[in-house]
Amino acid sequence: MTIDVQGVKQDGAGEKLVAASITNDMGFLLAKLHASGSVLNNRALADFNLKERSYSVLILADSGLEPTQRELADFLSLDPSQIVALVDDLEKRKLVVRAPGKQDRRAKTVTATKAGSKLLDEAGKAARSAEAQALERLSADEVATMKALLRKALWGGLA
Repeated sequence: MTIDVQGVKQDGAGEKLVAASITNDMGFLLAKLHASGSVLNNRALADFNLKERSYSVLILADSGLEPTQRELADFLSLDPSQIVALVDDLEKRKLVVRAPGKQDRRAKTVTATKAGSKLLDEAGKAARSAEAQALERLSADEVATMKALLRKALWGGLA
């Protein structure tokens, strides 16, 4: 896979280092795959004026689950102030709305608007294409297995 990161082609970069023991470290492998995937995702989402984080917030806002800003921060492993900034930007663009929570009116839920849902449909196609590019060396069955294992590692039987 050739990835152009900030103008520097990474074609085969580090092939010599693949023999290093760190390539058996799960944290390293996940971080490396995430980093290369993020470059592809952000490039694909740029046409929609989104980045991975704002796209993730928009997906969760469109889920029908009415997440609160705190739930978004916890789920996405982001600081609450980062979520506020992301939601502020999406709200200015009229892609999401905040509303008082049903159980705790002080907690603000975040829900996608019709415009947000429409943009998400379009951006989702680009994001799925970027994911396919990042995982092009895997078969469809391998991708499904990897996703299932990652969900199991993160959430056990919840996913």
